[in-house]
Parts: sequence; C-alpha cells; structure tokens
Amino acid sequence: MNSSTTIVDLIRHGEPVGGPMFRGSQDDPLSEAGWRQMHAAVSEHDVWDRIITSPLLRCRKFAEQLATERGLPLEQDERLREISFGDWEGMTADAILAHDPEALTRFWNDPVANPPPGGESMSEFYARVRAAWHHWCQEAAGQRLLVVCHGGVIRMILAEVMGIPLARSFSALTVPYACRSRVRIDHSEHGVLSCLQSHGT
Repeated sequence: MNSSTTIVDLIRHGEPVGGPMFRGSQDDPLSEAGWRQMHAAVSEHDVWDRIITSPLLRCRKFAEQLATERGLPLEQDERLREISFGDWEGMTADAILAHDPEALTRFWNDPVANPPPGGESMSEFYARVRAAWHHWCQEAAGQRLLVVCHGGVIRMILAEVMGIPLARSFSALTVPYACRSRVRIDHSEHGVLSCLQSHGT
C-alpha cells in the first residue's frame, strides 16, 4: 500500500438570512454578514484540490463562488445536508422554549433519545454523513479537500474521527458560523490514522 496523507478542511456556512434558528432543510441563503464571515474564513494561502458542498444555498453559493475564483472542481453531495429538525424548522430557540421549556435541554443532552419532533433520527443522520465522509476520503485520498457544510454535519464527522458517542455529539463541540476544522488522514502499510488537527474560527 502506498503511503499518502489526505487533508480535509471542514467549514460551516456563515450566518443565513433570518439569523439564528433551527433551519435543517430550510433553504435560506447567506446574509450579507454571512458572506463576510465566509470570505474572512479563507485566505489566498489556502490550497485545495477540490471542493465538496452541501446542496443547500447557505453552503453551495459560497462553494460555487470559491471554486470559480480558484479554478477548482466542485462536487455537491446530498448526504451533506443538515439534519432535518422536523417541527422545529424555522423556529428560534426562544420559540421552542416557550412551547416546551425542557425540549432543548433534552435534545442537547442526548439527541439520540430525544430527537426533534417529526425530525430525522440521529442514527439516520450519522449514517448518511458517515457514508459521505468515507466516500470522499477514499475518492480523494492524498488530496486536500474543502468541505462546505453545516454544524450538525461537522459534529457527525468529528464524532466519527474522534470516537465521540452520538449522545454527546451535539453538546461536546461548539461549531459557530464559518468555523473551520481540519482533519488529517494518514494512509500507510500500518493502516489508516485520522486525527483532528485544528478546530475553531
């Protein structure tokens, strides 16, 4: 087996139009502030071989612009969509708290046992994100990738890389707008070693 190193930069989208809320599959574009956050999060010194993006507008539009500017191939992957929040989609945390004061606490403490009403289960969400992650790690082995996606998606990927239990996956990591995380994957005759190299804005 040939030795190779794959670098994957994960970046969460910036602030969408409408501000903070539980969006999930709600397809809002970036706000002006969100565009500024995304431009500030990347630099001319960043080097990638390709860009992978969620199909949702708050990720895809920036990924398309960046790919065009840098002449990079761009791939959309439906599996990188945010988790569906069901009945919570389009609602702010305050609105959810007014309806059910304990709901968010239960969700953040253990989203596996307490999914959003009518939403996607954590196991289903994890399975589809994990499938996308392993696909691109294999497809682009030895390359440098930028993945433009969502806070929940990044949490699932880092749970996979770091062995974080799903019940802790949402509360164990803060992923603010335009947050970047770097994962290094070393392939060698001894196997595959994945590690988180950096995380933050």
